[in-house]
Amino acid sequence: MSENRQQMDRLLAELHALAPAGYTAGLRIRFGTPLYLRSTYPQAWMDRYAARGYARRDPIVFWGVGNTGVIRWSEIGLPDPFGIFAEAQAHGLVFGAVAAVGRVTARSVLGTARSDREHTAEELDEIGHLARALHETVEVPPALPPGALEALRLLGEQGGPRGMDPEAFEARLADARARLGTRTSDEALRTAREYRLL
Repeated sequence: MSENRQQMDRLLAELHALAPAGYTAGLRIRFGTPLYLRSTYPQAWMDRYAARGYARRDPIVFWGVGNTGVIRWSEIGLPDPFGIFAEAQAHGLVFGAVAAVGRVTARSVLGTARSDREHTAEELDEIGHLARALHETVEVPPALPPGALEALRLLGEQGGPRGMDPEAFEARLADARARLGTRTSDEALRTAREYRLL
């Protein structure tokens, strides 16, 4: 695993400790698409959020795109005509914060959530620090050849080499692991998804 990837995993573990109900990290967002995306929010909430296209309507996203710094969700002060905050609360995302860093052409936005209480001032400072560190740590992953991408796609969709020679499948997964700096094929699949390669 690359040193940058290890550093990113350490920073995300620290973020997780500050966000027991989950977080979303969209790093180096360009043209509406993050270079790296990871979310630990409840799957039911992520599915509903995606199905309803909330990313284009979310006050947290609007604040993060238009501002830098750190703020509690309760202090954002933007309209929420689609009731996203109320729906999030039904999934345990009651309190939270958003941190945004970087130029608008490569902005990184973190959303953090708790179910028990507001983030303290000290926690907000730490979330801001983690946002800056993650923004600096993320690097463009190497391009993967089509064969490696196809093997990862098959792994993710079918769990194996259905439709591909098993030896070629294993060789292509090994290539993907080497290029992405991961130990296992499942880690390579996760990394490819997080970096939006698939």
